[in-house]
Amino acid sequence: MRVILSGGGTGGHIYPALAVAGALKARSKSIEILFVGAQGRMEMEKVPAQGYQIEALPIAGIRRSLSLSNLKVPFLLVKSLGRASQIIKEFQPQAVAGFGGYASAPILRMAQRSGIATLIQEQNSYAGLTNKWLAKRADIICTAYDNMDDYFPAEKIKKTGNPVRQDLMGLQHRHPEALTHFSGTQYKKTVLLFGGSLGAKTLNEAMRLSTEYIDRQSDVLYLWQTGARNLDDYTQTSTAALTNVRIMPFIRRMDLAYALSDIVICRAGALSISELALVERPAVLVPSPHVAEDHQTHNAKAMVQKGAAWMITDADAADKLIPFATERLHDQNAMQQMKINLRNQATPDAAQEIATCILSLATAHRA
Repeated sequence: MRVILSGGGTGGHIYPALAVAGALKARSKSIEILFVGAQGRMEMEKVPAQGYQIEALPIAGIRRSLSLSNLKVPFLLVKSLGRASQIIKEFQPQAVAGFGGYASAPILRMAQRSGIATLIQEQNSYAGLTNKWLAKRADIICTAYDNMDDYFPAEKIKKTGNPVRQDLMGLQHRHPEALTHFSGTQYKKTVLLFGGSLGAKTLNEAMRLSTEYIDRQSDVLYLWQTGARNLDDYTQTSTAALTNVRIMPFIRRMDLAYALSDIVICRAGALSISELALVERPAVLVPSPHVAEDHQTHNAKAMVQKGAAWMITDADAADKLIPFATERLHDQNAMQQMKINLRNQATPDAAQEIATCILSLATAHRA
């Protein structure tokens, strides 16, 4: 059995695809899995590191700001469609699954043209244009939110949730290790702030501008992930020098960071929200205003409506974010209720459910 998985550009697309690949391999050691990603993007490093083969398409996204690079996009799309067709002919998959990102559209479109079964995994509460376009000929559409029949044919929808890394299970047993790892033994509470693998300037600036406030929180530890490209801009700040701040470019042991944290500050990407639900960590979400179709604001509002998160706008973050999150941290009743609400949103079996859908499509295609 041969299956193509496509997703990339950001960790939010790559890690769910890798989680499903692991679930597929757990079902059948003989299954052949090929990833298709975008040339030069992070999946070209992350996927091979997990032992999977990956092919690259010369695809690129449209920049939201005026840029000459946008003129190349139509030509790269045509080239990518041709390369996707070639990959399908050579690999001959029985099913193709897309998890979002630049490369998903060409490979799914060419699979559909070839009569191969396709699955779309829509991670957000507001469907993007590409997935809505692909959904017309997709066989199964796996979603993470309710009311997605506003965007997709109801008969094709299967609500599975978003796949997350399995190393986030059972965090309650890792708290002692987390205390040692982050040297947090003298603090009563911990705030975890991260902006994804690349960092988020808004969140970093909120930390930089809150030096005096953070300094007064002597019993609170702040774990601050800046993103690798931003570390040099913030290591010399007065905030970074505080004894109750741990600044780092990238947190490799997110399981330990979650295990130690009491409250989280982050963007409202679909993967981050799914992880928060799984680990039951109350959070203040700051949706990025720079993503296509404002997905993150829709994601954050959906969580707020369910009492499973708080939200601060990007424009208000500089002045309000750190005090707001720290004050919520000390409201035990609100924190406890939010943990209950998060538990109701968790989907720990999402990867297995999506793998089952893919296998059913592939088996039917082989027959």
